[in-house]
Amino acid sequence: MEALLDLDAFARVLTDKGYSGYFHTQGAHAGKLRDSISEYLESCRKEADCLPKEHLLLTGYLQWSGADKPSVRCIMLVKYLNGKFSLNAMEVARKDQFGQLLKKSELTNLSVLSAPSAAQAVALVSEEHEQKADRSAKRFKL
Repeated sequence: MEALLDLDAFARVLTDKGYSGYFHTQGAHAGKLRDSISEYLESCRKEADCLPKEHLLLTGYLQWSGADKPSVRCIMLVKYLNGKFSLNAMEVARKDQFGQLLKKSELTNLSVLSAPSAAQAVALVSEEHEQKADRSAKRFKL
């Protein structure tokens, strides 16, 4: 069952899970998770012909080490209904410094409570750097 939470509770749960960076709501309105969503909703209230969308698109970086290093980006599809929010789906993608996709993971049928932590989401698309050392000595026998 999807959990419908008000904005404060929705943002608090995701922030507690490590999603504490900056996000864009609907491709604009940059800020922390709660600030970005509330700024989007406020801009819709100010415009006469703008109604908030039923599904909001939140994008942000979970891992950023500079423009010359690979990064991990998260895209969340959030359902907005009568002032309540729920998380429907999430896409986590790791891209190289040129924007080429290295690895992607799509998570569906999520709720805010069942969503992975930010560290777990990064781990889904991280490259494994574990190299097993060869334990046998390679020597020539005479």
